[in-house]
Amino acid sequence: MAGLASNGSNPDLGLLHDINGLAEDTPRWFDRTMEFAGEYGILLALVLVLVWCWWSVRRRGSAEDSVSAVAGLIWAPLAAGIAVLINIPIRGFVERPRPSLDHRGIDVLVAGKTDYSFVSDHATMAMAIAAGIFVAHRKFGFAAIGLALVEGFCRVYLGVHYPTDVVGGFALGTAVTLLLAPLALALLTPFASAVAGSGRVGWLVRSKAAGSAGGAMVPETLDIPEPQTEEAGTASGENDLAA
Repeated sequence: MAGLASNGSNPDLGLLHDINGLAEDTPRWFDRTMEFAGEYGILLALVLVLVWCWWSVRRRGSAEDSVSAVAGLIWAPLAAGIAVLINIPIRGFVERPRPSLDHRGIDVLVAGKTDYSFVSDHATMAMAIAAGIFVAHRKFGFAAIGLALVEGFCRVYLGVHYPTDVVGGFALGTAVTLLLAPLALALLTPFASAVAGSGRVGWLVRSKAAGSAGGAMVPETLDIPEPQTEEAGTASGENDLAA
């Protein structure tokens, strides 16, 4: 395995062996943790980051910021779904087998992976969601991108993807999210704005507390007459006598 990693003829395979080889010296519980994280955990964490971002922007942002951010957060999972659909013909065209089917010495920690390897669906979905969150909110977006990178590492560690499968997934997810974002936001922003103006479901975009604090609710003004001066009162009396 060391020879494969150091011969330089195939850096993709060499890096796969280096990362997947870490599993040989790790305890069983750590491998199970990586398996759960790589299959479900990271994607679930990204969904939680998206929900946290939504909760934050609807409570703290201005009305305009809340509408645009919620539109971006709606786009994030939609972009992930579109990216995975685009990946279907890509996989069929490339037809790259899983690493363990072509090479010995791969410690596969997830059983039952017999479909094509390029590009990684998990990496595609993770980075598409992360890029969508980044479009909506920079701070939460950086955290989501970090989780997506961990997802990519897990897929290689588990022995189910080459590093280039993961890089390809990152590129596909990012490209779909960012390239289609102008069109998607042009359609989703009016929708989010309409929801915000609805009395029943407006809280999904803008909380009532944030609306009051942000000055969205303008109090009624009272029509208080100005006090009359003595001269004004005298003039008024003279006018009454004249009448």
